[in-house]
Amino acid sequence: MPDGTALLEAKGLCAGYDAGLVVRDLDLTVNPGEVVALLGPNGAGKTTTLLTLAGELPLRGGEVRMYGQPVRTPCHKRARAGLGYLTEERSVFMTLSVADNLRVAGVPAGHALELFPELQPFLRKKAGQLSGGQQQMLALARMLGRDPKVLLADELSLGLAPIVVQRLLTALRQAATERGVGVLVVEQHVRQVMRIADRVYVLRHGEVTLSGPVHELRDRLDEIEASYLTADDAA
Repeated sequence: MPDGTALLEAKGLCAGYDAGLVVRDLDLTVNPGEVVALLGPNGAGKTTTLLTLAGELPLRGGEVRMYGQPVRTPCHKRARAGLGYLTEERSVFMTLSVADNLRVAGVPAGHALELFPELQPFLRKKAGQLSGGQQQMLALARMLGRDPKVLLADELSLGLAPIVVQRLLTALRQAATERGVGVLVVEQHVRQVMRIADRVYVLRHGEVTLSGPVHELRDRLDEIEASYLTADDAA
């Protein structure tokens, strides 16, 4: 991959379901070593965007590029090419132990514990017996332990305490800074995610209404948060 090439791009992306389009003409870029936040109210089209970028939903228009090349392959092939996708559900095997969850993912326990030493006392415990925050640490450790080039994270903090949210977001920031991973994260905790993000896109009604570097948008936090008070009609 040539220097300066984006890891993941959307060009005029249109996406949706049988009922119609949810996302329209979206342009988005994720570069190596940066965290990009995709923000917006419930129903704005954030998850639809991630599903389409991951290859779980077919393109309805426009183009998705990985490493500078157009891609239309399904999700599992994009995963083999270095894309990680962490859904809002807990992406762990609840009946397996923490150690077995890591083994199934091909991630050495030592590698995972470097990321989240908090999991050390629970290696022999079933994932279903962990707290929601511990489960999400395990899911993120499984994902980052496979050395993705680009990571999509959808609401990884859903239902978690703010201190746990910050711990997870810090791990994303470290993956970008220390390992060059490009991260695209959907997050409802606006102020927390903007502390670790480099750039922001704000979606409403399936369209980008605001975007730019975080340092240019910090003065518009109230405006961004106000957009969450009105629900969209999209999915």
